[in-house]
Amino acid sequence: MKPAAVFYHPASLLHDTGSHPENPARLISIVDTLKHSSFAEKLAWPKFGPVSMEDLTAIHTEKHVAYIQEGCQGGGGNLDPDTVVCPASWEAALLAAGAACAAVDAVMKGEYSSAFCSVRPPGHHAEPARAMGFCLFNNIAVAARRAITKGLASRVAIIDFDVHHGNGSQAAFYEDPNVFFVSLHLAGNYPGTGWTDETGVGDGIGTTLNIPMSAGSGDQEYLDHLDTIVLPAVRKYGPDLILVSAGFDAHAADPLGGMFLSTQGYYKITSAIKSLADEVCHGKVVSVLEGGYNIKALGDSAEAHVKALLGL
Repeated sequence: MKPAAVFYHPASLLHDTGSHPENPARLISIVDTLKHSSFAEKLAWPKFGPVSMEDLTAIHTEKHVAYIQEGCQGGGGNLDPDTVVCPASWEAALLAAGAACAAVDAVMKGEYSSAFCSVRPPGHHAEPARAMGFCLFNNIAVAARRAITKGLASRVAIIDFDVHHGNGSQAAFYEDPNVFFVSLHLAGNYPGTGWTDETGVGDGIGTTLNIPMSAGSGDQEYLDHLDTIVLPAVRKYGPDLILVSAGFDAHAADPLGGMFLSTQGYYKITSAIKSLADEVCHGKVVSVLEGGYNIKALGDSAEAHVKALLGL
């Protein structure tokens, strides 16, 4: 069996957000847990570099990229009430998007069975011209666009199970029939988007699927929605690659969540996605970290997630 890859760079720890819930301890927990897991010997830890400007500006405007660079290198601070940067955040953000691109390249070329990108800052709230919700660049959107433009895939599905709607990912592909965006999230939660009538426009009509869920939903509700709505829709779409925006803030222990997923629930969700990938796209799955703010629950959930990606 080919190993799964974990794309991680220690420079991500230098993205200093102070007492913010999105802080370096998140990745420290994940990396430590994975390196001491029962399947640690099945994991590869590849080296990779920062995202190229060509890939970055295929999603984000040049003005936005310049704004992030200036905000970081100019000394840092708050880009909005939720989003904090420091000088080192620029390198961390470039590497986060670079990790997602490198992971897609490696999995599509058959180097690894699947990949998990343990990165920060997260990305799914970042819109083409706006940083928000802890996110600077939309890591998963940049990687999805690269997969299409480089001819690695003709159709990509993004499944986002963060407790918050991935508004940035939706915005990036709302008119694009080559990317099918699916989100399961807490209804009415930040950022206030992700309602069932948001299904795409123009050529992209029908390639956005939002599943707003009730507060307090747990394993059974998520698995029911997966089985009855998400997996059949993705199967019908027939992607060459499945990307996962892996937010672990729907865990019952998460301080920002309002949902009741268990660690085992994340294992079951991921197993279902991996089984679908085995069926429709030769098992090609790349997962990119989004939220998750209870440090212990985050490490445990990421471990369960990667275990399922390995098919264990």
